[in-house]
Formats: sequence, C-alpha cells, structure tokens
Amino acid sequence: MEDQYISYEEARQLTLAHTPVLPSETVTLLELVGRVTAEPLYAKVDSPSVDASLKDGYAVRSADIARAAAAAPVRLRLIGHAAAGNPWSGTVLPETAVRILTGAQIPQGADAVLAEEFVLAEEDSVLVTRDAAPGYNILPRGCDIEMGQQLLPAGIRLRPPQVGLLAAAGWTEVRVVQQPRVAIIATGDEVIAPGMPPQPGKLFASNLVTLASWCVQYGMQVTTSVVADDATSIEAELLRAAGAHDALITSGGAWKGEHDLVVGILDRLGWTRLYHHVRLGPGKAAGMGLLDGKPVFCLPGGPPSNHAAFLELALPGLLTLGGQREPDLPTLIVELAEDLRGQIDWTQCIHGRFERLPDLIRFHSLKPVSSRLQMMAEAEGIVLIPEGVAHLPAGARVLAQILA
Repeated sequence: MEDQYISYEEARQLTLAHTPVLPSETVTLLELVGRVTAEPLYAKVDSPSVDASLKDGYAVRSADIARAAAAAPVRLRLIGHAAAGNPWSGTVLPETAVRILTGAQIPQGADAVLAEEFVLAEEDSVLVTRDAAPGYNILPRGCDIEMGQQLLPAGIRLRPPQVGLLAAAGWTEVRVVQQPRVAIIATGDEVIAPGMPPQPGKLFASNLVTLASWCVQYGMQVTTSVVADDATSIEAELLRAAGAHDALITSGGAWKGEHDLVVGILDRLGWTRLYHHVRLGPGKAAGMGLLDGKPVFCLPGGPPSNHAAFLELALPGLLTLGGQREPDLPTLIVELAEDLRGQIDWTQCIHGRFERLPDLIRFHSLKPVSSRLQMMAEAEGIVLIPEGVAHLPAGARVLAQILA
C-alpha cells in the first residue's frame, strides 16, 4: 500500500470515527471515581427527602411572630422536640413552637425556623425576639436533587463530588464503560526494558513508560513489552497482545527504514490500515488501523514525535474506546509570550510552560536545545499551530492543551 500523508485533522477524525466503544459493566459507588458513565443517570429520590431545618432553633408559624421584636417579644408554648432522623409527629398549632435541630424534618403546621440566638428559652415556653418570613431557614424537599431529573450524561469521567451526588440521588451501583486494556509494545534492538542491567549503546524504554503512565492516569489497564527488530518476534507479540487486549500501541519501527518493520507486519496480518504518515510535526510517522476490530496505534520512536503522536491521535482514540464523549486533553486560553512559527502545510505541536499572572496565563514555548526528554518533562501544555497557519504572533490569545 502506498503511504500518503494526510492532515492531522483528517487523521484525528478517522481515529474517532473508527474506534469502537467498549461494553459496559456495573460497579459499586466506591469503585466509581475515574470511571466513565455508560448511560445518562437520573435521580431515584428527592434530596432532601423532606423539608428540613437549616439551623438549630425553633419551628414556628411565621404569622405568630410577625410583630416580634427585642422590645416586644412574643411568647410561644413549647410543645415538642425534633432532631435529624427523629421527627416530631404532632402539629404546630397557633402560638406554639417545637425545638428543632439542624437537618430535622419540619413539623406539620410550621413554616419557618428561628435560630436559637433570637429565642429566650424558659421551662415550657419561649420568648421570640424577632420575626421570620415563611420558608425562613428551611431547606425545601428536593432542592438539592429532584427525583427524575438527569444528573449526569453518558460519557462523563466521574469525579468524587459527582459520585457523592449519585449516592444522594439513591444510586448504589452504576453502569460504566469497561476500562480499556492496552498493550504497549516497544520495538528496537537498541531498546531495553527499565530494570534490566545497563548495556553500552542501549537505551532504557522511556517512551514505553511515558505512554503507560498516561494510560494509567486515565484509568486504563496496561501491559508493556520490549521486542527486538525481528519480524518473527514482533508478529508473535502483536498476535499475543491482540488476543488479550482492547487496543495496541507500538513505539518505534513506524518509519521507512530497513529496521522499521511494524506497519509491514500489520499489513501482512491483514489489519485495516486507516492512515500512515500524518502532517503533524513532530509525529509524522504515526499510523492507525484495526486488527481484528481492535485499534492499533503505530507511533514513531523519537521521544518528541512519540509523545506528540500519542497525545494528539492515540490518546483521543483510547478515551473514545473507554466511552468518553469529549476525548481530548483539557484546554485553557493563554497569551503567547513570544512568536510561534511552524510550517504552513503542517500542524505543529509546540511544548511550553505556563506563567500564571493575575489576569491571564502566559505561554512560554520550550525548545529541546540540550535534552528532548527534559523539555518534555518540563512542559505543562501544548499549543497547536494549525495547518494553513505559519505564524502566531506574541500576545495572541490561543487555546493550549493542559498536560500538567
């Protein structure tokens, strides 16, 4: 198959359009953080389930104390006591009051709660020194959550307060998308796995660890392997990984040299190649296809190219696989600290750091002058110079992807 360069946007759309979403499973509330909702979620109950008191004080009829003041207190007969979980079952009649604690159900007949600092308690009565309008210090039933309302859509990665919201709404188990099982395979005679003894001329597989760390951060289940530049070994590892995982990532061997074997092996295995070579700098050797219906992302071996191709193409695909409806890195608006220049017929990835000022965030580009890896480790964000644009001037406001 003849390799043809396609635009970054086209590659991204092909990735998202051809990546399936995994099936769902049911998990308990305490397993939900970081999981992705598989369906819209609706409230099963009202919360609070009753009209409740916001204060420790006294439940009263507002009409009885409409003229109450410090100089002219109103006396009410004390007829009961209500606490959270232990409501008072009677009715607040004219010129009576019920002692009530925070969270307790408002007794029948009462329509306001007066805080205790405005009440002088006596043995069997109280003196009220101010008025209270209807509804005062009352938390209405269903004001936090109304039964039947949609709380969350499908495709949301759940945060702790959202899990608490679901608990308040009556959920104990929730259907979520299965977490992708991702195999990351580093290829190259020069690459050795971290933990192996150092060898002259060899490199530890830092790309492998970087990619795996990104996947773990998003809750994916990851296995890694390192394979030499041997067609038989690479083919065996690809077949093994495809049988046990939902997606594959290869690192290295994606270009056109005599040791770049991965794409050719995948062609022989009959994958559906969607693209190979993207007008993305760095990251042009990126490829993507489907092997037995499972997405395979072929990434170049150079660290900046590997990182950019993963973040801009592979990661959105993996997040789509995991059910996320917005499968992109988060963004914020930044002001450029200096001119950024790219190639007009390519999309260019510029790594940088953020300077946080009182009224804006400024983006300073980073260049791999002495160390590509240190530049990547320092980067807090990426600005994309889109295809068709060769220059972004200093002071321009643009979107930056957030890495840190």
